[in-house]
Amino acid sequence: MSGAVHGHTVSHVSLIIIDRLVPAQAMCLADELLGDLPQRWSHTAGVAGRAADLAAAVDPADRDLLLCAAWLHDIGYAAAARDTGFHPLDGARLLRRRGWPARLCALVAHHSGASFLAAAQGIGSLAEFDDERSAVTDALACADQTTGVRGEPVFLEDRLAEVLRRHGACSPHAAAHEGRAPYLRSAANRVQSRLLATATS
Repeated sequence: MSGAVHGHTVSHVSLIIIDRLVPAQAMCLADELLGDLPQRWSHTAGVAGRAADLAAAVDPADRDLLLCAAWLHDIGYAAAARDTGFHPLDGARLLRRRGWPARLCALVAHHSGASFLAAAQGIGSLAEFDDERSAVTDALACADQTTGVRGEPVFLEDRLAEVLRRHGACSPHAAAHEGRAPYLRSAANRVQSRLLATATS
């Protein structure tokens, strides 16, 4: 059986094949949940493309995991996922209910320094998911934070500034910025160092 996702035909395959995550299945779920949020879908597709560009920064065994997390990182914005209103947590809980692997759920829960935003909003439930702080979390954060709201490539500093403008000086994003921005910069630097090491090895 096959299906079309925004003009692209993909195969409907099992979620896990010998414990391997399938990015095409993650793309299908993102399309299903975000189809009525076209700007969010465009951002998501852009993040997935950027994650593919950065995949050499993670262990080969984790590359499909990175791509799945990129496709699914923002599904918490979908109406079907709405629970707490905090999209990283809502997306992770939806994936857990649907039987996706715990590590993927945790990556969605903690993507792009979500713990800083959770703390700023007094949300303690994020602790129900492990924050692995790994090469995969770094690459996912870098992909997300160098992709604009319409899926376009952006510089990290421009993205950070845009988020502050969009959410406002009194927002949780502004409150979290002091801790979150250095975390995201460090993640991006680690990704670039890993890519350089891979290129020169």
